[in-house]
This record gives sequence, structure tokens and C-alpha cells, in this order.
Amino acid sequence: MMVQAIQESPAVVEKRPDRRRQILEVAAQTICETGYERASMRQIAQACGLAKAGLYHHVESKEHLLVEIMHYGMDIFEELVLSQVEPIADPLERLRTCMARNVLMVTRDRSKAITIILHEHATLTGEELARINERKKRYVRFLEHSFAEAIEAGKIRPVDPKVAAFAFLGAVNWIYKWYRPDGQVPEEELVTEMQDVFFGGLETETRGKAEASP
Repeated sequence: MMVQAIQESPAVVEKRPDRRRQILEVAAQTICETGYERASMRQIAQACGLAKAGLYHHVESKEHLLVEIMHYGMDIFEELVLSQVEPIADPLERLRTCMARNVLMVTRDRSKAITIILHEHATLTGEELARINERKKRYVRFLEHSFAEAIEAGKIRPVDPKVAAFAFLGAVNWIYKWYRPDGQVPEEELVTEMQDVFFGGLETETRGKAEASP
């Protein structure tokens, strides 16, 4: 069910005109392949099938393009992951499902905009950096709150919720660096292994015992 659910197109993507979405996707792909510093606006424009002047019709500058890509990536993330797991009442299931959706979003390469958020996080400055960071902090606060709830409910052992939140993010956010779709570990198996490795040391009762109980 989780594998099917993640395939659904996020509604937020439809809010953008098709051409603008295409430009953001292609620009993100180009920047991922070349690097932000090395990717020129002319190169990005050519990849989008535009003249350089045509690209500037859609974005004010290279930094503005990066900002647009990052916000687009955050929109996709919030639609595919955060908004889907926030309503789950059980905090442990909320966290486990969150990890599953997050992992699948990265492994299925839903958008290179997601990779841009992770890889080019130190490129922005000033107000734009603050805006992106505030959107990221919403996710961190959600994780901290969920871990605190799970501890209070006795579902995981007492740990610092902030440390747990950043450990969770560190485990998930690094996947784009090493995971290969054509590798030895299928994505569904990766989800299970990631959940077991991370939550295995936190849960107060193992899954096998819990499922075997009458």
C-alpha cells in the first residue's frame, strides 16, 4: 500500500503552469549533473529548449532560479510526505511511515529538486536562506514532537527528541548519495532495513513480539 501511495502525483505540482514546472525540473536535473557553480544560465536555458533571454523571462537570476527550485522541492516533499503522515494518530507508526515515504521519495527520484535542497543547502544567503530554513524547521519540529509523543506513550525508550530527530534526518537525507536503483537492495527492502536499523534500538517492544501477542 505504501509503495502505491507514494506514486500518486502531488496536487501541489498541478498549481504551477506546465512550462514552469518543466523548467524547474530540467534546471534541477542540469544543476545536479553539473553543480550549481559550474552550471551556467546559458547551459540551463539550452537544456530547457530556451534562449538565455527566454529563461530570464521566467526567472530574474540564477539565485532566483535556485530559490524557485528549492521551494518547488519543499512543496513536493510536504505534499508527498509531511501532509500524508501528520494525521496518523500513533506516534511510532507516524514516524515509521514518515521514514518509508521519505526513503521512497528519494529512491524513486521523484524530483531532482529534492536533491537540490539537500546538496545545495549552503548556497543560498540572507532572507531566501532563512525562508527555506524555516520550511525545513517545520519538519524538524514535527519529528521532535513525534518522538516526544512516542516516548511519553512508552513506545520507544527515553531519548532526547532533538537528537532522535536529527539522527532520523541524517539517516534519510544521506540516501541520495549512495543508493543506486540498479543495486543489490530493492527499494522496498531498503525501506524495511532502514526502519529496522533505526527503530530497532528505540522501540520498547520488538515488532515480532508485538505481532505475536493475542
